[in-house]
Amino acid sequence: MWTDEQHMFRQALRKMLTKEAYPFVDEWEEARAIPRAFWRKLGENGFLCPMVDEQYGGLSLNFSYARILAEELERVSAGVAAGIVLHSDIVTPYITAYGNEAQKEKYLRKSVSGEWISAIAMTEPGAGSDLAGIQTTAKRDGDYYILNGEKTFITNAICADYIVVVCKTDPSATPAYKGISLLIVDADTPGFTRGKQLKKVGMHSSDTGELIFADAKVPVTNLLGEEGRGFYYLMEKLQQERLLVAIETQTEAECCLEITIDYVKSRQAFNKRIADFQNTQFKLAEMATEIDIGRTYIHELTRRHIAGEDIVKQVSMAKWWISDLAKRVSAQCMQLHGGYGYMEEYEIARRFRDIPVAAIYAGTNEVMKGIIAKDILA
Repeated sequence: MWTDEQHMFRQALRKMLTKEAYPFVDEWEEARAIPRAFWRKLGENGFLCPMVDEQYGGLSLNFSYARILAEELERVSAGVAAGIVLHSDIVTPYITAYGNEAQKEKYLRKSVSGEWISAIAMTEPGAGSDLAGIQTTAKRDGDYYILNGEKTFITNAICADYIVVVCKTDPSATPAYKGISLLIVDADTPGFTRGKQLKKVGMHSSDTGELIFADAKVPVTNLLGEEGRGFYYLMEKLQQERLLVAIETQTEAECCLEITIDYVKSRQAFNKRIADFQNTQFKLAEMATEIDIGRTYIHELTRRHIAGEDIVKQVSMAKWWISDLAKRVSAQCMQLHGGYGYMEEYEIARRFRDIPVAAIYAGTNEVMKGIIAKDILA
């Protein structure tokens, strides 16, 4: 599956993370943030936004390199991966695909270097998976849009230098999704403020917060793509976002199994290793089998996504099934750790906390099943 160039990219990234990330995971979890210096190191070494055109400082590589970045960051921790993967391969593709030349020049180069961090603001206090139900509005007033509304559960909310905001430029549009547009909001925009940083169950090193727009003045030149096309843009890009979630949770399941195999080989009870009990062996066999099935499916979907195929149904299948698998695996692995698994000093405890939200963001797993059913019944 992997070429020599991809192996080299992975090994170089892994070497950097061994030095610059792994030793600091606990520190970043405690601080509830990742230092901007680490973002810049990723950028300086060519690991951020690998799919961006060379013209704007990127490497013009395909999605397989974005997958490698997601996998290796996830092996460090889900908190480290969350904001960086979102910036690198979820937000910047909107600028790449729908931005004009001026927007690409302004935002892409500094995104690739790690100087600027991005976010995308979809969710609101009263609207999550139902994007057509958002209430944030942007009213045209001469050379500006006047933006009003609130966003919540936004990854990179506290550290972002710019945010792609999902809003309604035509609140009276029927159906409602036809009135949705995307605006790029810079951090220094008048009328824009950040709310509080939210306290989460897991992914502590990834900042998540609230955004508030009170008559925020956004230049018309910051409209991303065409007015009223925002919902269509979101639907086009959600395939990649959901595939990335599947990749990340697949990696989480693999990490949980790896650390548990090591643990049961060394831990003893009743004068023999935990690994020597038939129950342990059966649990490991079951998890290893399902994880291998997930990895095979990820390989296939990566190939098809790179080929430009419409695999919305299959990605929805992968997103819900693999994130659900990771939840089951983490729970079983914690059980095999016994009381130690419930202690924060053991890695399985952090993995157990970090995984469940993947069944909620990027569209809940219930929404994924609805998409699959709709396709099947069409």
